Amino acid sequence: MGSVGDDGIVNLMSARKSLKVNLEKSRTLELSIKKSGPRLEEINQRLPSLEAAVRPIRAQRDALDAVGGHINRAVVPAAAVLKVFDAIHGLEKSLSDPQSDLQGYLSVLKNLQGALRFLSENCGMAIQWLDDIVEYLEDHNVADGRYTSSLKKALKYLRELQGKEEKGRLDGGLLEAALDRLEVEFRRLLTENSIPLPMSSSPLKDEQACIAPSPLPVSVIQKLQAILGSLIANNRLEKCKSIYVDVRSSNVRASLRALNLDYLEISVSEFNDVQSIEGYIAKWSKHLEFAVKHLFEAEYKLCNDVFERLGLDVWRGCFANIAAQAGMLAFLQFGKTVTESKKDPIKLLKLLDIFASLNRLRLDFNRLFGGAACAEIQNLTRDLIKRVIEGASEIFWELLVQVELQRQAPPPPDGSVPRLVSFITDYCNRLVGNDYKPILNQVLAIERSWKHEKFQESLLHDELLKLIQAIELNLDSWSKAYNDTILSYVFLMNNHWHLYKHLKGTKIGALLGDQWLREHQDNTEYYSTIFLKESWAKLPSHLSREGLILFSGGRATARDLVKKRLKAFNEAFDNIYKKHSSWIILEKDLREKTCQLIIQAIVPVYRSYMQNYGPLVEQDSSASKYAKFTAQSLEKMLSSLFLPKPVRHGSFKVRQNSSKFSNGVEDQYSASPTPTVA
Repeated sequence: MGSVGDDGIVNLMSARKSLKVNLEKSRTLELSIKKSGPRLEEINQRLPSLEAAVRPIRAQRDALDAVGGHINRAVVPAAAVLKVFDAIHGLEKSLSDPQSDLQGYLSVLKNLQGALRFLSENCGMAIQWLDDIVEYLEDHNVADGRYTSSLKKALKYLRELQGKEEKGRLDGGLLEAALDRLEVEFRRLLTENSIPLPMSSSPLKDEQACIAPSPLPVSVIQKLQAILGSLIANNRLEKCKSIYVDVRSSNVRASLRALNLDYLEISVSEFNDVQSIEGYIAKWSKHLEFAVKHLFEAEYKLCNDVFERLGLDVWRGCFANIAAQAGMLAFLQFGKTVTESKKDPIKLLKLLDIFASLNRLRLDFNRLFGGAACAEIQNLTRDLIKRVIEGASEIFWELLVQVELQRQAPPPPDGSVPRLVSFITDYCNRLVGNDYKPILNQVLAIERSWKHEKFQESLLHDELLKLIQAIELNLDSWSKAYNDTILSYVFLMNNHWHLYKHLKGTKIGALLGDQWLREHQDNTEYYSTIFLKESWAKLPSHLSREGLILFSGGRATARDLVKKRLKAFNEAFDNIYKKHSSWIILEKDLREKTCQLIIQAIVPVYRSYMQNYGPLVEQDSSASKYAKFTAQSLEKMLSSLFLPKPVRHGSFKVRQNSSKFSNGVEDQYSASPTPTVA
């Protein structure tokens, strides 16, 4: 019984242990079940979305196995495209500032463009592969219809985007932003290195010294060319040219601004007189030469340096725009304005000045502005030259007519030299001088060639001699217009001496000859003598001594006779002095000589008379009525005769009754006794 009992206890203990273990397992399972409950609930909640995700691939196993290869072929190129796209956006930080490292920036930009080319070339292929797999899924009912429809819409959008924007959206606008920064850097390099030319660099006499060096350092030009390469590759050449022209033309204008070129904008109506035109044209010639030989020469060279790799048309086009915008057209317009101003004869010299300036710059103009791009400048220049030649020729050939027209005008009321005479003598001398003769010959030769006529230098000489001869005829006509014959003698004396003095030793004088000059010198002497004889030389006759030397009537009778004769002398002297005080002898040497002859004819006689007979009246209570003058006061008064009065200067102007000079006005040249040097 004892052994059985022990076995039962052992079994009981074993059962108890087993029960305990199972109880623990139950408790553990219970805990696990409790923990799995929320997870199952979560799974239960996600089942609808999982069902939707799984739904597209609800298909038989063999159908899914067949579609796998198609999916792999579509996904691989698409994944490659996405990888490159991610790499592109990794370049963004390296494309923020081209100024700090331009070469590095351009290198990164090159990589970006390479990546974009890859995207451009492969995006279409990836889309096509994806489009094919969607079509396969749809044809074989492998996926849910709603799923394939959504995919088809997405792929359609991608195709449309690629077709419209090309590479524009592939990088999110990174390339365009990078190129914009390059344009900014292009402008910055130009602006910071474009310094207006200092005015101390004015044109020199040596033409070679006038050529300005390239105004930009070589390193800057190299950077500009590097930037140009990238921008041109992206169809931004026109924008580059626009920036370049804007900056460089502004720089040229800044250089010219210091020259005060406001006069270039003057209108025809604002040309008030000859002096203003002369001053403006002198400035214009100097400033035009400075602009061409310094500023535009430098711009021409720089355009070639910067754009030379792009061809002749590109860099010459840029230069043409710079020249036009910087002020070249304004220079030419000013010249045109001068040609449209009133046709005063002095304008001939100014037109010749313009022609001479353009002629000096002819080679520079042909070289700088000779290309097709500068057609506007060429046309304006040709038009200006044509206007200058026609205007100068017209004035020259009409001079004789104008001189002849003045013949009907009244002579100077003071017997002086008419402005026409002084003007023509100086004018002719200038036209045959070294400054104007070659230019005038060239202008007239061109004008004649346009008319298919020959021009010989003798024509110029002949025409100028005709002008002098016409002046002589005018003098003869004017002298006959005086009511006072004595005044006509003063007039002829004045003008013959003027012609002799101002043409002797000149080229015109040489053409006229020594005999002609001697005739005018002799005529001066003749009219001087007859003037003195018919006027002042008659005064001493009033101081006759007749009846005073041998008189026997006593002192009172002698006193009365002296008073009578002094009174007659004083009245005659006052009358002639008053009249002659308004007359003028222009040339100082002739005036002093004439005054001296008058003094010699009167003062010694008066002095002797007063020494001998003055005491008879000086003690008389009314002595001042008769002894009005001393010899010294007479000499002083006579020495002050015939002095010229201050007058304005200028050339004679053409008369309105000339059909070709219809915009002129008649000049009252006779009012001016002073010679004019135009």
